[in-house]
Amino acid sequence: MPTGKNKVPMAQLREVLAQAGFKNVRTYIQSGNALVDTDISAKELETKVHALIKKHIGADLAIVVRTASQLQNVLNENPFKDGYDISRIFFVLFADSPPAQKVKELLVQDYSPEELVIMKNAAYMFIPNTYGSGKLSNNYLEKKLGIAATTRNFNTLTKLIEMSK
Repeated sequence: MPTGKNKVPMAQLREVLAQAGFKNVRTYIQSGNALVDTDISAKELETKVHALIKKHIGADLAIVVRTASQLQNVLNENPFKDGYDISRIFFVLFADSPPAQKVKELLVQDYSPEELVIMKNAAYMFIPNTYGSGKLSNNYLEKKLGIAATTRNFNTLTKLIEMSK
């Protein structure tokens, strides 16, 4: 969720997106997530929403767009199943495909007790302790991979999929 100088009030975001012509605009709590109905491509939507937020709210944020079925695939591909507490798994969505060499460099490291899996559509972090108390985080992956990313938990992704129906 954007904070500090990049804080985006959800009511203001809904208003900005609706005034820009997006249909059925809704947001989920103060999570930095918005849902819209549109026929434009994901890349076009990322560019347009980025420009709208920067112009009307002042925040300069990476925007990552996914459809409900893409989010469902991210949940379905979760490699941390049996024996893992779903509330301690974090789902990382990339703005662009991460460079293969940088992915390889990250995956050979030991993050114990944390675990990292990077797949085609997302990265998965198992963080058994407090998020941010270990090595793995959204900022760490962005820095090491050189791409923008956004991280959400299971409850948020599940709720966004439900809201899209």
